[in-house]
Amino acid sequence: MPTTTIAEDDDGIRLDRWFQRHAKDISFNIVSRWSKTGAVRLDGAKAGPADRIRAGQLLLWPDELPVPAASRPAEKERRPLTHDEIDYMRALVIHRDAHAIVINKPPGLATQGGTKQLTSVDALLDALQFDAPSRPRLVHRLDKDTSGVLLLARTAKAAAHFSKSFQGREAQKTYWALTIGVPKVAAGTIAAAIGKQPGTGGEKMQVDPEAGQSARTRYRVIERAAGRAAWVEFQPLTGRTHQIRVHAAAIGHPLVGDGKYGGKESFLTGGISRKMHLHSRRLVIDLPGGGTLDIAADLPDHMAESFAMLGFDPALGVPWEEPPPPPPKKSRRLSVSASGNRRGERRARGAAPAPPPKRK
Repeated sequence: MPTTTIAEDDDGIRLDRWFQRHAKDISFNIVSRWSKTGAVRLDGAKAGPADRIRAGQLLLWPDELPVPAASRPAEKERRPLTHDEIDYMRALVIHRDAHAIVINKPPGLATQGGTKQLTSVDALLDALQFDAPSRPRLVHRLDKDTSGVLLLARTAKAAAHFSKSFQGREAQKTYWALTIGVPKVAAGTIAAAIGKQPGTGGEKMQVDPEAGQSARTRYRVIERAAGRAAWVEFQPLTGRTHQIRVHAAAIGHPLVGDGKYGGKESFLTGGISRKMHLHSRRLVIDLPGGGTLDIAADLPDHMAESFAMLGFDPALGVPWEEPPPPPPKKSRRLSVSASGNRRGERRARGAAPAPPPKRK
């Protein structure tokens, strides 16, 4: 094994920098792999690529370069889709251009598959390739029981652009939901940190002021059925798992049909469906190269029927145009900040909801 004594000129530099100077064929990755097995040493001790070396130390490394890591296994061949599957997916498309495809995802269809979930949007994406050189890509997801707008990128460049928009909270997402009871504050922002609930394997979240991640959800009550239920519009300002569902339950008004977070109290009688009533109504996002995609999805059948039973008019759901305030760096406790209507204020049925105050 080659050995050398560190010279004065190399005193204090990183180990990987020494190899760059004196053995250019040995890359950072190679040094890193050697360090994991203890094959590169300084004065007999294991060394890593970021370690600082000192003049006079004895450096030892292997004679041969490591065997290249095995290449990533080939993607499992996907089965051909049936004509019915292709027709089913294409019937969900509500928008298509050179950059994006948008589908109105039905409730009950998972975005991605799993060990117990064989059918999913991801498994059926070949149906939406159309004239593109490759199948579209998922850039965000909806819960299995959440319906509505789901954006797919048609190219790698578009996928990177859209993913950055979602991660940077630049995309504006609007959800419609039915809640059990009516929030006392007619419009405002829920701020409550969210974390995984212990013992659920990450399948269930909870408000966690100590270890949770900051989460903020803007909302407004559009219509109400006495004190029984409310049609509420939600705009998540952060992107935590199950955020709207957790926040709605946290203020005492879980979503209709959401037994996971509302328990047995989350179901209404009188013919109202037991399915979850949460719908991704609208998405506004910039397109690669300029322009804006502004797309809305119709309610699924069970929500449309519930709206009709409760006397709600979907035409009242006019867009809430005021841009939301930026989220703070931290949110450590549950709070609801009011805007628009005062606490307990009621409006006449059919009147437009009071807009939130203009920010100065």
